[in-house]
Parts: sequence; C-alpha cells; structure tokens
Amino acid sequence: MTQIFKKDQLEIRVYPTRKGMGVSAANDVAVTIRILLLHKPALNMIFASAPSQNEFLDALRAHTDIEWERINAFHMDEYVGLPAEAPQAFGNFLKKKIFDGLPFGAVHYLNGNHPDLKEECRRYTALLRQHPADLVCMGIGENGHIAFNDPHVASFEDSESVKVVDLDERCRMQQVHDGCFASLEEVPTHALTLTVPALMSASRLFCMVPGKTKAWALYHTVTDPVSENIPATSLRRHKCAVIYADMDSAYMLADPSPVSVDSFR
Repeated sequence: MTQIFKKDQLEIRVYPTRKGMGVSAANDVAVTIRILLLHKPALNMIFASAPSQNEFLDALRAHTDIEWERINAFHMDEYVGLPAEAPQAFGNFLKKKIFDGLPFGAVHYLNGNHPDLKEECRRYTALLRQHPADLVCMGIGENGHIAFNDPHVASFEDSESVKVVDLDERCRMQQVHDGCFASLEEVPTHALTLTVPALMSASRLFCMVPGKTKAWALYHTVTDPVSENIPATSLRRHKCAVIYADMDSAYMLADPSPVSVDSFR
C-alpha cells in the first residue's frame, strides 16, 4: 500500500518496494509528458544520473509510444576531468540508460573536459534559456544535495544557471557507497552543476529517492527548516514537486513522533 503525505507544497509517496517506486514514477512522468504534448510542440527534460534512478529510468524507457522526438534532453551535472569514455561520467550513464534507447529530438551534454569551464557554463546556460525546462527527473544526495549543489555551495537565489563547484567529502563518499568508484581518492573533486534556481524553474519536478543510504537525507528534507543547509528542502516551495521513496529510504519517517507533516491522506 502506498503512503502519501505532504510537507508544505511537497508531496511524498512511499512505496512498498524500490521497483514499484520506479515504475510508478515512470508512469506518472509518462502521463505528464503525454498531457503536455497535447498543448506544446516540444518539451524539455532534465535528468539526474545515479544508481538511485535505475528503476525509474528502466521503466520510463519502456514507454516507447511517447513521441520522444518532440522532447529535448539535458542532464543536470557532470564531473570535471574524468576521461571522456569513463563509465562514471554522468553523460555516459544517461546515454546508456536512456538517451541511446529512445529517439529524443536532441540530447545536450555537459562537457566536464572543456578547456574553459566558464565558457562551458555559458554555453549550457544559453541552451537552457533557449529550451526552458518543463520536467526535471532528479534525486537527493546523501548530504541533502540536489544535482551537485552541496550545502556549502548551494544558493536558493543563485544568479547563475550552471556553475563549477567543489564537492564536499560526504558527496564524494556517496559515489563510493554507490559503487561508482573504488575509493574516495578516485572521485573527482569538482563538477559542473545546474544550480538550485535552474532546477526549480521547471514546471514539474519528479524526485526519486530509494534506499537506506538516503534515509537521513529524506528525513531532513521533510523535517528541517527550508534552507541551503539541506538543499533538497527547496522542493517544499515548488508548486508541483513529488518525492518517490521506498520503505528503506522512508524508515526514519515511520515513527510520526519526530516528524511534523502538514497533512496525511
């Protein structure tokens, strides 16, 4: 049985299984795409790259009846300095998981190896302005980040849309926990990221947060004051954002005593 509750404007849905969470999220995204395409000639989508997105991306890829050629795809962050062919590169992850499997109208990649990273930020910012985001499919990091907006670099009022950031140690350790790198020393120290305002500018946000390693982040996203200390709390101010969780990620919310939510349904 799915549990649904709200905190501020954010809806949180908790599913019995991780697979069920991913399938439900993909179905909701697919329905939203079909409705929007009735009224718009094209859509722009931003995708996250992480193992937490696997079940969702696998399920979304099965919706082959969508007019994907009317959709432009972006990804929200990329490491700086990884070899172009590295499987850990987020563009390569998404290319394998979904971009090569569906006939998108266009796919726009961030280049973490550009010789002038500020110029790369300007290039991608221009693309985002030309193609304002309709949907963001995202996750939350173990430290509460969204994209690579770690607490020490996140700004809810950022004047930039894309920027270079240094990654905090907890963020980098998540990549080890996810099995993407064998040790902390292998994880890049810097990345390109879409900023919080760039993500929040989309009309609809779908946030997939499964697994026990995300329980702390999910709990504090729901219960902490809205601030850059937990960047994901910004989701609570968005008019159309949904978190999809499983029982593992939501276990800290199971005891209602420490959690203040606005309403249960």
